[in-house]
Amino acid sequence: MRETPPAKKLLQGFGAYLLLEAGSAENSREAYLRDAARLLQFIDEEQTPLSEVTVQTLHSFMVSMMELYLSPRSLRRIVSGIRALFKYLVIEGYISSNPALLIQPPQIGLHLPQVLSVEEIDSMIAAINPDSREALRDRALIETLYGCGLRVSEVINLEISRLNLEQGYLTVVGKGSKERIVPLGEITADALREWLASRAGGKIRPGEENYVFLAPRTGSRITRMRVFDIVRHLADDAGIKRDISPHTLRHSFASHLLEGGANLRAIQQMLGHESIATTQIYIHIDRSRLREEILLYHPRNRHN
Repeated sequence: MRETPPAKKLLQGFGAYLLLEAGSAENSREAYLRDAARLLQFIDEEQTPLSEVTVQTLHSFMVSMMELYLSPRSLRRIVSGIRALFKYLVIEGYISSNPALLIQPPQIGLHLPQVLSVEEIDSMIAAINPDSREALRDRALIETLYGCGLRVSEVINLEISRLNLEQGYLTVVGKGSKERIVPLGEITADALREWLASRAGGKIRPGEENYVFLAPRTGSRITRMRVFDIVRHLADDAGIKRDISPHTLRHSFASHLLEGGANLRAIQQMLGHESIATTQIYIHIDRSRLREEILLYHPRNRHN
């Protein structure tokens, strides 16, 4: 395989390929280049060489794009752009196999996100091996994702200096470098205290001291892919058979708040949504559950 050039040069070559060989329209070419730049930045942050990108890496990238609440049509375009990029990489000899052949575009239409019950989240936490060196970190990680409704990017970049465990809140830097304050429940605060106390004598890589979630073996900040792996493995160990991601815990946080009577505007602020319209998807979740309850328990719908 050829040595992969820097991202800027790679994008220039990809742009020329789209223009001269693929015959893409100007609008499509510009969109594909933007999406390719996002992907290259994503895998760079994950410290993953192009030759080691898998379909799981691409799936994680697509989940990060879904976190932006793009339309299904935009997500389908991103998938097309990824496929074009990896076809180019194979043609140029930068990679030997094409993982993008296995990714599927999302279906167009309203997609209600998966939501876990409180019992399922408790079962995931109970599935953590208490004897593992990552036990306290993983418990604090799950409690923070669920207890604060953070995005994956927010939790991996969470800093100790932005925690106020005594007052019960944390400050998070969200999309567009916008800060927001999120309340901390006692259970989440206690889990964070235990983890931070336990890591004090462990290995910490220089420059990573202020990050909350580190890998005990390397002392480096935990990666997005590792968070995905932790959540999926705990869901499997807890017997949860659905396709679960870290974002499922964020959805569960919002849905449980709504079910408990929280104001939609308050949920919007805690999630960091710019528009209340984005938060209103959780109303659809609540209504769908209400319909299930009616179908299950109303006398007109009982079959026994």
